Amino acid sequence: MRTIVVTGGATGIGRATAELFRADGDEVVITGRRADVLAKTAADLGARGVVCDATDPTQIEQLIRTLPDQVDVLVNNAGGNTDFGRPDGDLARLKANWLANLEANLISAVLTTTALAPRLTTAVVHLGSIAGARGPGSYGASKAALAMWNADLAAELGPRGITSNVVAPGFTAETEFFQDRLTDQRRETLLQATLTKREGQVGDIASAIHFLASPAARHITAQVLHVNGGALITR
Repeated sequence: MRTIVVTGGATGIGRATAELFRADGDEVVITGRRADVLAKTAADLGARGVVCDATDPTQIEQLIRTLPDQVDVLVNNAGGNTDFGRPDGDLARLKANWLANLEANLISAVLTTTALAPRLTTAVVHLGSIAGARGPGSYGASKAALAMWNADLAAELGPRGITSNVVAPGFTAETEFFQDRLTDQRRETLLQATLTKREGQVGDIASAIHFLASPAARHITAQVLHVNGGALITR
Protein backbone atom coordinates (compact mmCIF):
# COMPACT_ATOMS: atom_id res chain seq x y z
CA MET A 1 0.00 0.00 0.00
CA ARG A 2 1.36 3.39 -1.03
CA THR A 3 0.84 6.81 0.52
CA ILE A 4 -0.48 9.42 -1.92
CA VAL A 5 -0.88 13.17 -1.27
CA VAL A 6 -3.25 15.12 -3.52
CA THR A 7 -3.39 18.88 -3.01
CA GLY A 8 -6.69 20.50 -3.90
CA GLY A 9 -8.19 17.04 -3.63
CA ALA A 10 -11.73 17.86 -2.51
CA THR A 11 -13.33 18.59 -5.89
CA GLY A 12 -12.98 18.15 -9.63
CA ILE A 13 -9.78 16.63 -10.99
CA GLY A 14 -8.24 16.32 -7.53
CA ARG A 15 -11.16 14.33 -6.22
CA ALA A 16 -11.24 12.06 -9.28
CA THR A 17 -7.50 11.45 -8.87
CA ALA A 18 -7.83 10.62 -5.19
CA GLU A 19 -10.65 8.23 -6.01
CA LEU A 20 -8.48 6.28 -8.47
CA PHE A 21 -5.69 5.85 -5.95
CA ARG A 22 -8.16 4.80 -3.26
CA ALA A 23 -9.48 2.15 -5.66
CA ASP A 24 -5.95 0.72 -5.71
CA GLY A 25 -6.09 0.42 -1.93
CA ASP A 26 -3.61 3.26 -1.40
CA GLU A 27 -3.61 5.50 1.65
CA VAL A 28 -4.67 8.88 0.29
CA VAL A 29 -4.31 12.28 1.96
CA ILE A 30 -6.22 15.13 0.32
CA THR A 31 -5.73 18.79 1.13
CA GLY A 32 -7.76 21.92 0.51
CA ARG A 33 -8.76 25.25 2.00
CA ARG A 34 -12.49 24.59 2.60
CA ALA A 35 -12.84 22.42 5.67
CA ASP A 36 -16.47 21.42 5.05
CA VAL A 37 -15.96 20.37 1.42
CA LEU A 38 -12.74 18.58 2.31
CA ALA A 39 -14.35 16.64 5.15
CA LYS A 40 -17.21 15.45 2.95
CA THR A 41 -14.91 14.24 0.18
CA ALA A 42 -12.61 12.51 2.65
CA ALA A 43 -15.59 10.70 4.15
CA ASP A 44 -16.96 9.74 0.74
CA LEU A 45 -13.66 8.32 -0.48
CA GLY A 46 -12.27 6.89 2.73
CA ALA A 47 -9.34 9.30 2.47
CA ARG A 48 -7.81 11.55 5.10
CA GLY A 49 -8.43 15.27 4.75
CA VAL A 50 -6.05 17.95 6.01
CA VAL A 51 -6.96 21.62 5.70
CA CYS A 52 -4.01 23.33 4.03
CA ASP A 53 -3.52 26.35 1.80
CA ALA A 54 -0.67 25.28 -0.47
CA THR A 55 0.56 28.87 -0.81
CA ASP A 56 1.09 29.22 2.95
CA PRO A 57 4.46 27.93 4.25
CA THR A 58 3.18 27.65 7.82
CA GLN A 59 0.21 25.51 6.82
CA ILE A 60 2.44 23.30 4.66
CA GLU A 61 4.77 22.76 7.58
CA GLN A 62 1.77 21.77 9.70
CA LEU A 63 0.68 19.36 6.95
CA ILE A 64 4.11 17.73 6.86
CA ARG A 65 3.92 16.97 10.56
CA THR A 66 0.77 14.88 9.95
CA LEU A 67 2.32 12.75 7.19
CA PRO A 68 4.30 9.51 7.45
CA ASP A 69 8.05 9.39 6.94
CA GLN A 70 7.52 7.97 3.44
CA VAL A 71 5.24 9.54 0.82
CA ASP A 72 5.22 7.64 -2.45
CA VAL A 73 3.36 10.04 -4.75
CA LEU A 74 2.64 13.77 -4.62
CA VAL A 75 0.00 15.24 -6.92
CA ASN A 76 0.21 19.04 -7.05
CA ASN A 77 -3.35 19.68 -8.17
CA ALA A 78 -4.12 22.85 -6.20
CA GLY A 79 -4.39 26.02 -8.27
CA GLY A 80 -6.62 27.71 -10.83
CA ASN A 81 -7.05 30.98 -12.68
CA THR A 82 -7.16 33.63 -9.98
CA ASP A 83 -7.98 36.35 -12.53
CA PHE A 84 -11.69 35.45 -12.38
CA GLY A 85 -13.40 38.13 -10.31
CA ARG A 86 -10.28 40.22 -9.73
CA PRO A 87 -10.64 43.83 -10.94
CA ASP A 88 -8.22 45.48 -13.34
CA GLY A 89 -6.59 48.72 -12.31
CA ASP A 90 -3.27 50.49 -11.95
CA LEU A 91 0.18 48.92 -11.91
CA ALA A 92 -0.15 47.92 -8.26
CA ARG A 93 -3.33 45.97 -9.06
CA LEU A 94 -1.69 44.41 -12.13
CA LYS A 95 1.23 43.27 -9.96
CA ALA A 96 -1.14 41.80 -7.37
CA ASN A 97 -3.09 39.92 -10.04
CA TRP A 98 0.02 38.40 -11.57
CA LEU A 99 1.45 37.42 -8.20
CA ALA A 100 -1.84 35.76 -7.26
CA ASN A 101 -1.67 33.40 -10.25
CA LEU A 102 2.00 32.69 -9.71
CA GLU A 103 1.34 31.84 -6.06
CA ALA A 104 -1.65 29.63 -6.82
CA ASN A 105 -0.12 27.65 -9.69
CA LEU A 106 3.67 27.73 -9.32
CA ILE A 107 4.66 28.69 -5.78
CA SER A 108 2.13 26.28 -4.27
CA ALA A 109 3.78 23.38 -6.11
CA VAL A 110 7.30 24.58 -5.32
CA LEU A 111 6.60 24.91 -1.60
CA THR A 112 4.73 21.63 -1.23
CA THR A 113 7.24 19.62 -3.26
CA THR A 114 10.24 21.12 -1.48
CA ALA A 115 8.73 20.34 1.91
CA LEU A 116 7.91 16.77 0.92
CA ALA A 117 11.00 16.01 -1.17
CA PRO A 118 12.99 14.18 1.54
CA ARG A 119 10.10 11.74 2.02
CA LEU A 120 9.25 11.08 -1.64
CA THR A 121 9.91 7.67 -3.16
CA THR A 122 8.22 7.38 -6.55
CA ALA A 123 6.61 10.26 -8.44
CA VAL A 124 5.47 13.86 -8.51
CA VAL A 125 2.73 14.91 -10.91
CA HIS A 126 1.76 18.55 -11.37
CA LEU A 127 -1.45 19.86 -12.90
CA GLY A 128 -0.58 22.14 -15.80
CA SER A 129 -2.83 23.55 -18.49
CA ILE A 130 -3.17 23.99 -22.24
CA ALA A 131 -2.80 27.68 -21.34
CA GLY A 132 0.83 27.03 -20.45
CA ALA A 133 1.53 26.42 -24.15
CA ARG A 134 -0.56 29.21 -25.66
CA GLY A 135 -1.52 31.84 -23.06
CA PRO A 136 -3.40 33.75 -21.85
CA GLY A 137 -1.98 36.28 -19.43
CA SER A 138 -0.72 35.57 -15.94
CA TYR A 139 -2.48 32.21 -15.71
CA GLY A 140 -0.82 30.90 -18.85
CA ALA A 141 2.53 32.31 -17.75
CA SER A 142 2.25 30.60 -14.35
CA LYS A 143 1.53 27.23 -15.96
CA ALA A 144 4.38 27.69 -18.44
CA ALA A 145 6.69 28.44 -15.52
CA LEU A 146 5.45 25.30 -13.77
CA ALA A 147 6.43 23.21 -16.80
CA MET A 148 9.92 24.71 -16.89
CA TRP A 149 10.43 24.25 -13.16
CA ASN A 150 9.25 20.64 -13.53
CA ALA A 151 12.18 19.94 -15.85
CA ASP A 152 14.61 21.21 -13.22
CA LEU A 153 12.86 19.22 -10.50
CA ALA A 154 13.00 16.05 -12.58
CA ALA A 155 16.77 16.44 -12.86
CA GLU A 156 17.03 16.89 -9.10
CA LEU A 157 14.85 13.91 -8.18
CA GLY A 158 15.85 11.57 -11.00
CA PRO A 159 18.98 10.12 -9.35
CA ARG A 160 16.73 8.91 -6.52
CA GLY A 161 14.48 7.08 -8.99
CA ILE A 162 11.69 9.64 -8.64
CA THR A 163 9.90 10.94 -11.71
CA SER A 164 8.34 14.38 -12.14
CA ASN A 165 5.84 15.24 -14.86
CA VAL A 166 3.08 17.67 -15.76
CA VAL A 167 -0.39 16.72 -16.96
CA ALA A 168 -1.85 19.63 -18.94
CA PRO A 169 -5.63 19.49 -19.47
CA GLY A 170 -7.59 21.38 -22.07
CA PHE A 171 -11.24 22.23 -21.50
CA THR A 172 -12.51 19.88 -18.82
CA ALA A 173 -16.10 19.70 -17.64
CA GLU A 174 -17.23 19.06 -14.04
CA THR A 175 -14.69 21.37 -12.42
CA GLU A 176 -14.89 24.70 -10.62
CA PHE A 177 -12.33 26.28 -12.96
CA PHE A 178 -14.64 28.77 -14.68
CA GLN A 179 -16.46 29.70 -11.45
CA ASP A 180 -19.88 29.72 -13.18
CA ARG A 181 -18.66 32.26 -15.75
CA LEU A 182 -18.59 29.91 -18.76
CA THR A 183 -21.15 30.96 -21.36
CA ASP A 184 -22.82 28.50 -23.73
CA GLN A 185 -21.07 30.18 -26.66
CA ARG A 186 -17.64 29.86 -25.06
CA ARG A 187 -18.35 26.25 -24.12
CA GLU A 188 -19.24 25.43 -27.72
CA THR A 189 -16.09 27.17 -28.99
CA LEU A 190 -13.92 25.10 -26.66
CA LEU A 191 -15.72 21.91 -27.68
CA GLN A 192 -15.31 22.58 -31.40
CA ALA A 193 -11.59 23.24 -30.91
CA THR A 194 -11.09 19.57 -30.04
CA LEU A 195 -10.56 16.85 -32.65
CA THR A 196 -12.65 14.39 -30.67
CA LYS A 197 -15.64 16.77 -30.42
CA ARG A 198 -16.21 15.90 -26.79
CA GLU A 199 -15.64 17.70 -23.54
CA GLY A 200 -12.83 16.47 -21.38
CA GLN A 201 -13.93 14.71 -18.21
CA VAL A 202 -12.21 14.78 -14.85
CA GLY A 203 -11.63 11.05 -15.21
CA ASP A 204 -9.59 11.64 -18.37
CA ILE A 205 -7.16 13.83 -16.47
CA ALA A 206 -7.13 11.66 -13.35
CA SER A 207 -6.30 8.58 -15.44
CA ALA A 208 -3.28 10.33 -16.96
CA ILE A 209 -2.06 11.35 -13.51
CA HIS A 210 -2.63 7.82 -12.21
CA PHE A 211 -0.63 6.37 -15.12
CA LEU A 212 2.35 8.68 -14.55
CA ALA A 213 2.49 7.50 -10.93
CA SER A 214 2.36 3.83 -11.94
CA PRO A 215 5.18 1.31 -12.55
CA ALA A 216 4.38 1.51 -16.28
CA ALA A 217 5.69 5.09 -16.34
CA ARG A 218 8.98 4.62 -14.51
CA HIS A 219 11.03 5.84 -17.50
CA ILE A 220 8.88 8.90 -18.21
CA THR A 221 10.07 12.09 -16.54
CA ALA A 222 10.52 15.84 -17.21
CA GLN A 223 7.57 15.71 -19.62
CA VAL A 224 4.33 17.62 -20.20
CA LEU A 225 1.49 15.28 -21.13
CA HIS A 226 -1.29 17.19 -22.90
CA VAL A 227 -4.79 15.80 -22.41
CA ASN A 228 -7.04 18.02 -24.51
CA GLY A 229 -8.75 16.00 -27.22
CA GLY A 230 -6.42 17.41 -29.85
CA ALA A 231 -7.22 21.06 -29.17
CA LEU A 232 -3.45 21.56 -29.01
CA ILE A 233 -1.29 19.37 -31.23
CA THR A 234 2.27 18.78 -30.01
CA ARG A 235 5.20 17.18 -31.82
